[in-house]
Amino acid sequence: MTSAPSSTAGAGAEMPALAEAVARRRNFAIISHPDAGKTTLTEKLLLYGGAIQQAGAVKAKGEQRKVTSDWMELEKQRGISITSTVLQFDYAGSTINLLDTPGHQDFSEDTYRTLAAADNAVMLEDAAKGLEPQTRKLFEVCRMRRIPIFTFINKMDRPGREPLELLDEIEQELGLACWPVNWPIGSGDRFRGVIDRRSREVVLFQRAERGRQSQEQILSVEAAADSGLVEPELLESALEELELLEGAGADLDLEQVHAGELSPVFFGSAMTNFGVRPFLDAFLELAQRPTARSSSEGPVDPLRPGFSGFVFKLQANMDPRHRDRVAFVRVCSGKFEKDMTVQHARSGRSIRLSRPQKLFGQDREVVEDAYPGDVIGLNNPGMFAIGDTLYVGPKVEYEGIPCFSPEIFAWLRNPNPSAFKSFRKGVNELREEGAVQVLYDTDPSKRDPILAAVGQLQLEVVQYRLENEYGVKTRLEPMEFSVARWVSGGWPALERVGRIFNCRTVRDSWDRPVLLFRNDWNLNQLREDHPELELSAVAPVVSGVEPIAL
Repeated sequence: MTSAPSSTAGAGAEMPALAEAVARRRNFAIISHPDAGKTTLTEKLLLYGGAIQQAGAVKAKGEQRKVTSDWMELEKQRGISITSTVLQFDYAGSTINLLDTPGHQDFSEDTYRTLAAADNAVMLEDAAKGLEPQTRKLFEVCRMRRIPIFTFINKMDRPGREPLELLDEIEQELGLACWPVNWPIGSGDRFRGVIDRRSREVVLFQRAERGRQSQEQILSVEAAADSGLVEPELLESALEELELLEGAGADLDLEQVHAGELSPVFFGSAMTNFGVRPFLDAFLELAQRPTARSSSEGPVDPLRPGFSGFVFKLQANMDPRHRDRVAFVRVCSGKFEKDMTVQHARSGRSIRLSRPQKLFGQDREVVEDAYPGDVIGLNNPGMFAIGDTLYVGPKVEYEGIPCFSPEIFAWLRNPNPSAFKSFRKGVNELREEGAVQVLYDTDPSKRDPILAAVGQLQLEVVQYRLENEYGVKTRLEPMEFSVARWVSGGWPALERVGRIFNCRTVRDSWDRPVLLFRNDWNLNQLREDHPELELSAVAPVVSGVEPIAL
């Protein structure tokens, strides 16, 4: 710690400032299936928050701006999000931390880690397609963590399904009750605006210049009917549907919202900006503030005086010119201050945090302080790992973030022995940030690593980044395995079983045995032959141990 303990009076004086800062914070992640419009919605939220002056299209053409949240060159080329970024901005007296997650299903584990740092989630749904597979998977992660879910039904300016049908699908298939905060007037090329269900005001939208905020008019129902700006039959139909909701729907209960049992629903079009500002205003009012986090010492209140936080993401080469490595830290309690000395729970070391950074996509600036709900970037000299806890005062250690079972495996070959140093550096740094899992053969003479991933695109990204960020061309050799299981009892448990068949034994970066199987049938056969051997699809969280480097 950097100074002597303050007096009781001093500590008391700091508490109202901390409580006020926490009350201003809102923190959320956006989850969706690819192509539902997640990156576009992110850009428009930044536009309305004043963080950018003009939003870029997802697939930029000519001199048009690239999207702010997609900073990796490969993302710009493909028009998809494959990394998580953090975007902090102020709006209407609140400080918002928007955790932008990968949309592609091959990077769902990166999304899972980001959700560990989120207090709320916005579930984005395509009005034409409804619920899609990736959305369902990420919803289950939110439910497991009891994260409040806000639903934004996007692309209302295109032909789509009936709003009541979309709500029914969410309630029936996800078991999540819905409460529409606003209701659409028309759809497709006749989408005119929304009715705010609580105020009974009509918000009519007009298209604005590309990339700018849309023009809005807020009117009473009667004034909207007399304005000539909306077709009478569209307004009448929307009002009739609202009457149905009032008769059959649940009440808006914030306790249920914050427990993840009731989802406030919004309708709009991120591409045309219709409905984005009404969503942002209502979200700030209804969203959960930073809350207590589970730890080894029980729940840690954000108003706990001592700073604490955990690492949920590592990223190498956000600035390729400087070959930097950044650890993303979610602040959980107390006030973070520049140059403070913290304890690193896993190693027991003291670390002075001299250049903390406020993150905005790839852009960064030195930050003087931060509060619960904020995300800060720390220079990572190789000391931090995903799940690490940093703290001041009495020791606290937050729940670790587990690794999940990969489904694709391949040898990563380095055809150029003279580039081994760069190859090793690249593999180690990309492993640290969780781009893929790295496994090793039990035969020490086989030095090439095995890449283990959820999806093929993860492997392609590793190859791309090794070449573009580390100057190493590599070759992948696929392996005929699709299932991995960790041995719960470690090497002693495996030795007690003796010889096993129809699987391959490798070790992970923490020197734990992992069994690879060609299919589930081989896995089940081993379980029948050796019921005493406990296997896990989730890698156990480690503490106090350094990972093995290539």
